[in-house]
Amino acid sequence: MELRHLRYFAAVAETRHFGKAAQALHMAQPPLSQAIRRLETELGVELFTRTTRQVSLTGAGEVFRTDVERILTSVDEAVARVGRFATGVEGVLRVGLTGSASYRQLPTLARLVKHEMPHVRMEVHTEMLTPAQELGLIERRLDVGVLRPPIRQEGIAHRLIADEPLIAAVPEGHWLADAQAIRVEQLRHEDFVMYGATLGSVVNDAVVRSCLASGFYPHRAYEVTETSAALALVAAGLGVAVLPDSIRSAPREGVVCREIEDALTVPLALTWRHDDDSPLIRQLLDVLERHDLFARETEGSL
Repeated sequence: MELRHLRYFAAVAETRHFGKAAQALHMAQPPLSQAIRRLETELGVELFTRTTRQVSLTGAGEVFRTDVERILTSVDEAVARVGRFATGVEGVLRVGLTGSASYRQLPTLARLVKHEMPHVRMEVHTEMLTPAQELGLIERRLDVGVLRPPIRQEGIAHRLIADEPLIAAVPEGHWLADAQAIRVEQLRHEDFVMYGATLGSVVNDAVVRSCLASGFYPHRAYEVTETSAALALVAAGLGVAVLPDSIRSAPREGVVCREIEDALTVPLALTWRHDDDSPLIRQLLDVLERHDLFARETEGSL
């Protein structure tokens, strides 16, 4: 049974007229009639009752019509889907993000994908530090990452999204909570909540370098693996955390954020495999470019 024969049947069932069906199918009537006869022979049933005045569906024809409509709809949808996939507007986009990027960049990214790539489903993996995202990209468990350079693995391309200042997250009632802005030196005697030392955190590195530039090494009182956990410990009054400005996008009860005048900044970048020629990635980059998600000064390219 050929797919075109099902379309022939559907056209005759719709018009109840071989001549009109042939015209709609842009073919002559005799070949159409012959094709329907062959289809009936193959099925072993009569699909149409034919008279000199009209054509009507038999009971078997009515049943067959329901299934044929479903089959043709599925085929048409499959053709449309594969076309969208080939142009990068359908598929699954596996995204990794740092913890702080989940607060500001994830909502923006998700909104743009939903509006501009409505047939793409996002699979989101948050609280991934840079080394974990690099490994996820290399092992093809991630398609794109939102991480903090420098990138140490070869074969990963990136575009700069932002260069974020570090800010101080302190508990409510802390002696620095009412300050308009602070300097790193004022944190000299504070207990720090930081990412685990073995995790390879770019933020940690920037915090340590900022403190060393002010003449002290931060006292690492508590170690966490997630940004949300760091903020929870700050809210509990167990210490302060120096984190990227993105965390301001999701205020937390019990935590006050203050600018640090002389702290370093930390870059944030979108990353993907350099050899990934997926239309989905190219479509995503185009969408983000058109909506000015990337910083003016960019690094890396396809």
